[in-house]
Amino acid sequence: MKRAYVILFVLVVAAALIGVAISRHAGYVLISYDTFRYESSIWAALALLVAVLFILWLVRVLITLLTTSGGVVNPWSRRNRSRRVQNAIEQGQMDLAEGRWASAQRNLHRAAEAELQPLLYYLGAARAANEQGRYEESDNLLERALERQPQAELAIALSHAQLQVDRGDLDGALVTLQAMQERHPHNPQVLRHLQRLYRERGAWPELIRLMPELRKDKVLPAQELAELERRAWGENLSLAAHRESGSDTVATGLPSLEHAWQQLTSAQRQEPALVLAYAEQLRRLGADVQAEEVLRTAMKRDYNTHLARLYGLVRGADPARQLQTAEGWLKSHTDDPGLLLTLGRLCLQSSLWGKARDYLESSLRLQRNPEACAELARLLAQLGETDRSNQLFQEGLGLLDERLLARPLPALTRA
Repeated sequence: MKRAYVILFVLVVAAALIGVAISRHAGYVLISYDTFRYESSIWAALALLVAVLFILWLVRVLITLLTTSGGVVNPWSRRNRSRRVQNAIEQGQMDLAEGRWASAQRNLHRAAEAELQPLLYYLGAARAANEQGRYEESDNLLERALERQPQAELAIALSHAQLQVDRGDLDGALVTLQAMQERHPHNPQVLRHLQRLYRERGAWPELIRLMPELRKDKVLPAQELAELERRAWGENLSLAAHRESGSDTVATGLPSLEHAWQQLTSAQRQEPALVLAYAEQLRRLGADVQAEEVLRTAMKRDYNTHLARLYGLVRGADPARQLQTAEGWLKSHTDDPGLLLTLGRLCLQSSLWGKARDYLESSLRLQRNPEACAELARLLAQLGETDRSNQLFQEGLGLLDERLLARPLPALTRA
């Protein structure tokens, strides 16, 4: 308040001083040019000059206001276009994250058409269209992205392959990824997608051929890659055993299985997991004698409980020798329930009922296993111990799937 009084006082004093100056010295101004002639006092001329300057300043302010308001009001102004695009980006990304696919496609497509770097928005719009089952629109959006940013071909192709997998078009995804592998042979992401697709399709021979590249380019951690390779070779052995005419006979499947086994390196042919897969396929093809030899040779190198369990399911050329071999393993592996189960089975093959019962009882004391329950139940039924046999059969069924017994039976409905 005091400051306002001071300003008012200064203005009054200034006006008084100007009035005194005007009354004492009016001055004279003459402007003459050609036929134009202007005469006035100096104070009138100064007042006119101030008025003109004020009018010019006012005009400038009005023009600025009109321009600004036009930008705000005009829907086609640059300012409003930028605001609309930003709103479309934010809303489209939120819609995409929350699963509002139609709105996401609409907003992200609008943003992509307006932006100079539209790749991410086209990819988001394509995914939204794909989720709605609009596959043609999805592919068209990806093609449009490639037109706008051709340097992003690989990123667009990888997204396309994933969308094809999502829609169940595994063949199309495979074509896309194989084309990218030819154009970008050492790209880790292409190789990662390709090996995953081979696994989903069960294309184990193709995955095996891809292994050197996966290893060279370090696409997967070493341990994961080793496990994947073992699985691929194991599955390939199974495919080879049933490749010809889908038969499980020795005459048709065995040569193919042998060929697949010989394709493994000598180190791989000593891995327990692959030996197990090979012996299992030999057993399924009826080549039990060969399977027994393979298992016995592998167990000489290193004991493995899974191989020991399978050894009880094959019939070698000499059952007595086979039982003697397994009993030799028991000396250093007395606490292996799988080996005890195998010994029980081998005794059953040789009609050694007492020894079979002892081995199976010992296996069950170490581990309640449905296979041991079933084998002992069969033996007891043959020996006339029906009650305990039935009890073991029921226990074995429960052990097969305890979750099944935990579920209540559906209520009976009467017609």
